[in-house]
Amino acid sequence: MSKSEHGAAVDRGNRPLSPHLQVYRPQITSVLSIFHRVTGVGNSIGAVLVAWWFIAAATGREAFKLIDGILTSWIGHLILIGFAFSLCYHLCNGIRHLLWDAGYGFELDEAEMSGYIMIIAAGILAVSLILIGAFS
Repeated sequence: MSKSEHGAAVDRGNRPLSPHLQVYRPQITSVLSIFHRVTGVGNSIGAVLVAWWFIAAATGREAFKLIDGILTSWIGHLILIGFAFSLCYHLCNGIRHLLWDAGYGFELDEAEMSGYIMIIAAGILAVSLILIGAFS
């Protein structure tokens, strides 16, 4: 038995290991939770781009021309489409979390079903948002 730096006896050999990624099978709830965090970061980046666009519009023609050129290019359209999906996913999953906070949907089958419903709703909402933006 070894001693830690504080002098306490530590037995590192008899503790069980946490499940390893090769053993653990991801569940829909864990995947959706991770993706919720990823979309939160994506929303922050998208918000910076939108703020940059507005600030450039208020600053002057040359500043606006740069960011508008970026956002209206094919890569800019791809970024904006991803931002739309990110916003819609984060919104729908946030509503799902609010329902959990109210005490609904904790059973495993309910949590899985609400996950699938949320994905479908986010997809429909994002496609609708993109189509409205494309044809307006």
